[in-house]
Amino acid sequence: MSLVIKIIDVHAREILDSRGNPTIEAEVTAETETTGRKTTACASVPSGASTGRFEAIELRDGKERYFGLGVEKVVEHVNTKIKDALLGVNVLDQAEIDRMLVELDGTDNKGNLGANATLGVSLACARTAAKALDMPLYRYLGGTSAHILPIPMMNVINGGAHAKNSLDFQEFMIMPISAETFRDGLRMGAEVYHFLRQILNEAGMNTAVGDEGGFAPDFKDTREAFSYLKKAVEKAGYRVGEDIVFAMDAAASELYDEETGVYIFPGETREAAGGGFHCSNNDCAGSADKTGEASKKDGCCDSIKRSSEEMIALYEELVNEFPIVSIEDGLFEDDWEGFKKLTERLGNRVQLVGDDLFVTNPKRIKCGIDLQVANAVLIKVNQIGTVTEAMEAIEMGKRAGYRPVISHRSGETEDSFIADLAVAVNAGQIKTGAPCRAERTAKYNRLLCIEEELGVKARYGTKTS
Repeated sequence: MSLVIKIIDVHAREILDSRGNPTIEAEVTAETETTGRKTTACASVPSGASTGRFEAIELRDGKERYFGLGVEKVVEHVNTKIKDALLGVNVLDQAEIDRMLVELDGTDNKGNLGANATLGVSLACARTAAKALDMPLYRYLGGTSAHILPIPMMNVINGGAHAKNSLDFQEFMIMPISAETFRDGLRMGAEVYHFLRQILNEAGMNTAVGDEGGFAPDFKDTREAFSYLKKAVEKAGYRVGEDIVFAMDAAASELYDEETGVYIFPGETREAAGGGFHCSNNDCAGSADKTGEASKKDGCCDSIKRSSEEMIALYEELVNEFPIVSIEDGLFEDDWEGFKKLTERLGNRVQLVGDDLFVTNPKRIKCGIDLQVANAVLIKVNQIGTVTEAMEAIEMGKRAGYRPVISHRSGETEDSFIADLAVAVNAGQIKTGAPCRAERTAKYNRLLCIEEELGVKARYGTKTS
């Protein structure tokens, strides 16, 4: 007879994320049928700033409170429709729970209930089930084979939509690859981070941090940012390219102008960039983000512009100059032809990660596999809206040889679910920001605990190239 632990309550509340914006926390209570033992666990939902147009819908209230970003409507969906549907369901049946959530929403993009509603409940159900079984979450999700601790991809320099500086590309990351354990890898990354702060201070540069805890000075261009990373690694006593390698998230969709079909670099000038071409006045339609602030494309008439071919050439130059092993979202999210060219040119040398390109969606991942576009998939659970769908995306990619990279969002909470997920699927890589700010370090600290629990069975990281 199979074990039944029935859901007896589902509840949500509005809380704040790391940017001070509302998000939801979902709480699920289940009762073991034979013993009457009750188990309760919570989960909270992150939010992105640089979001792909094909992501599942994050519902917001759109009224005056919290500048329209409130989630009272989402909370109501959880506390009424979702609760009514899940009462009495076995919390151990994650696939059935997630199927019911998808069916209850009834859209392809979670537009009725909101992906923030479905995800909060899906995550909380998984955590409640693991707790009820007295089992670590990574073991519940991944079984006995879960044992690989991921290499941290630490975003120590923030730009793009994650910072109000002149740096156009969004993330500049360090990866400690020579460590024997996650514990040592985390230490190496933290040491480089602190030395980076020191050399930026010595240069009179700003050491305020962006959304993901990385420093956000006004570098003149991408090369200068990587040069400072190189200096920090060397000052920390590590070998560039052997102990520490680099990764980047270009977030190119944020720079792409669909009317002209080129990429606008507002932080660069012709003299600083050494190339590109200027736009004319009627090319410069500025836009606003979801908080109403002007985007970095405003004022683009003084900015460098690059074509898709020039973007690929730039990445080739950067890879030749620096030990970059991973490039995320190098081109516009719907430029399949450009991504195919990028993959043909660099796919055998570096990891090419699809984020906005794939949005953790099995349908788009299948398109990428069929077209032989990219070679890795970024996994953000809130892009798809349920645990089961995220796991399906991971497995689909793995079967085709696409590496999974588990990722946080820029608007995070202290919830450490993705740390367990990374180990559960043996991803080998995790993006969760700089070793700074509690919502980032919560994930790193959870991985330290997991490594300790696994003991001699724990293994650190996988190759990226």
